[in-house]
Amino acid sequence: MHETATLAAGWIQTGTGIGTDIKALIFDVAIPALCGIFVVVVGWKTKAPGPTIMAVIFAAIVWGLSANMGALKNKTTEDIVQYQSGPNAARTDQ
Repeated sequence: MHETATLAAGWIQTGTGIGTDIKALIFDVAIPALCGIFVVVVGWKTKAPGPTIMAVIFAAIVWGLSANMGALKNKTTEDIVQYQSGPNAARTDQ
């Protein structure tokens, strides 16, 4: 029996590594930088404390969610499983 080998294994690994690096760069650098720029621009343009405080709150939410993507990545799957077959699932179809 012939063994099959993926000829592009090196390229696939390189692409995966680049994708991981870009993802880390986006979540660790780009999103926090954009959040900071957003707060500065809103504060500069409005020169009022209310909108600036709201900008800080919104930026903190976005930054916090992006920083916790590792913890949040399986949350949707857990919710679906809980809804479909969990101990507290409502059985309206029976």
